[in-house]
Amino acid sequence: MSLLAPAIWNGFPLLQWDTGGYLARWYEGYLVPSRSTVFGIYLHYGEGSAFWLNLGIQALATLWILQLTLRVHGMLRPLRLVAIGVALILATALPWLASMLLTDIFTGLSVLALFILVVHGAKVSRIEKCVLFGFIAFSAATHSATLAVLLGLCCLGWMVWPVLRKRIAVSGLVQGSLSLVAGAAMLVSANFALSGEVAWTPGGYGVAFGRMLQDGIVKQYLNEHCPQQKLKLCPYRNELPATADDFLWGNSMFNTLGRFKGLGEEMELIVRNSLAKYAAWQADAALRATAQQLLHVATGEGIGGWTPHTQGIIERYVPKQFKPMRAAHQQRWELDFTAINRLHVPVALASTLLAALLFGYGLWRRKLDDVALLAATVTFAVLGNAFVCAVISGPHDRYGARLAWVTTFAVLIAAARYLAGEEETDADSAELGEEAGDAGLVDLVADRPHMIPVRDIEHR
Repeated sequence: MSLLAPAIWNGFPLLQWDTGGYLARWYEGYLVPSRSTVFGIYLHYGEGSAFWLNLGIQALATLWILQLTLRVHGMLRPLRLVAIGVALILATALPWLASMLLTDIFTGLSVLALFILVVHGAKVSRIEKCVLFGFIAFSAATHSATLAVLLGLCCLGWMVWPVLRKRIAVSGLVQGSLSLVAGAAMLVSANFALSGEVAWTPGGYGVAFGRMLQDGIVKQYLNEHCPQQKLKLCPYRNELPATADDFLWGNSMFNTLGRFKGLGEEMELIVRNSLAKYAAWQADAALRATAQQLLHVATGEGIGGWTPHTQGIIERYVPKQFKPMRAAHQQRWELDFTAINRLHVPVALASTLLAALLFGYGLWRRKLDDVALLAATVTFAVLGNAFVCAVISGPHDRYGARLAWVTTFAVLIAAARYLAGEEETDADSAELGEEAGDAGLVDLVADRPHMIPVRDIEHR
């Protein structure tokens, strides 16, 4: 229940700017940019419960994956699970993500699920593997950025497998990779079922265009090409909004020119040509945006009271839920994240730095144990997420907050192991001495690779 405390206090599941776009996919019968039909179907089946069914699924999935992560690390104790859970609820965006009708909760959970399936597949049952496989596939189908992050982690896993083949099983990498293929197939199938089109969710070029507009690249392109090309945006090149959000979602010439349908081909043309023409500028902008994204981790972006499109979609398609939705604290502008972010932001930034340091310390000691591998996974997930989101659509707090809590979770696991580690390490060392001398060390390490650093094995 604590995971859903924000929604319970609110009196209705939390909504976001984008929620309505997903929900409308079931009813409108056509594809729109960046709105997964898979997630739209998921929301549709929760309508009868005022979407509390969706929040229940999100809370149960969160609890299951948290305890499973602790279990594969040999750290599952009731009090430890409660303590770590309370810390995450108080100090991170996790309960807000679990209480919201948006894809963001599945990003961090799917990273942990993929880690368990690939690295610790031997420690979970066949049924749990199947559930993890399906969960990863569903999560990848809910958002293209989530799919990109998971795909990047799988590619990284294949790259390091020759070095870490004793820690990462080929079967785990195959299962993880196939789960992403299944997610892609799920999305294309849902798109066909709802729209009749065998197509990917559109919108990549439109969102990338917004980011390039914000960086000044679009204006430069128009200034150089409008004398030769008859582009719809040419008459407006000196009136372009300062940000991508203002252009795509505000009252701009984007609406006048037909939005994605009217400007789609022109935006794609400008994006493609700009990537080639301004390669150095694009690279510099991408690096700057990625660095900025790493610092954008505040909780609450997009879930204030300003959600007119989502409210309109609920009123039109789910009228039974309109009255309770309007009565919620959120729709009365009673949400303020100023005080919350005084804690959440420094915790998120510190956790990200500590996770990277844990990974670096493991490399320095040449001892990539379970915790170091988890720290490596979440570190690369955060970096990949920052790159994908910042380069495609520009830095936003929402993109950072949806993964920051996972770094805090990894740091808490490391802290819990450290606090209990001296006693456990001494016991393990004594057991090693009793069971094996130098002659039997190799066989023992094969059974317990986490107990002995690589450099000690080489020395012996």
